[in-house]
Amino acid sequence: MCLGVPGQVTQVDGLTADVDFWGVEKEVRLDTVDEPVEPGDYILNHVGFAIRRIPESEIDETLTLYESMMGGGPDDMLREDLIDEVEAAGSTPSASGAPPGDEGAEPADAEDAEDLLEELDIDV
Repeated sequence: MCLGVPGQVTQVDGLTADVDFWGVEKEVRLDTVDEPVEPGDYILNHVGFAIRRIPESEIDETLTLYESMMGGGPDDMLREDLIDEVEAAGSTPSASGAPPGDEGAEPADAEDAEDLLEELDIDV
């Protein structure tokens, strides 16, 4: 199963945005998002791409749902999928499809993943 991860946009620069995921900021591509995004908006991120701007009326419900999934036990499959998505969100795909790092994008590393999991209070 694939899950998107919600986050709040803090800055937009062309087709990239800085997005806050529960206190951890990551760069996300905006190439595939379905409508314009501005700072303060919430997006649904999947493997480094914003795939949808979350409507204002759905933000609280969406964040509450994700926070409840992160509180699941270590054998909870949804929790594991969410952790995988959060870890994948750490890399930023380039517009050309080149691997992150080839065009100045900084790929996530193990330290970034550990920081994010710590921020989310997730023990793996």
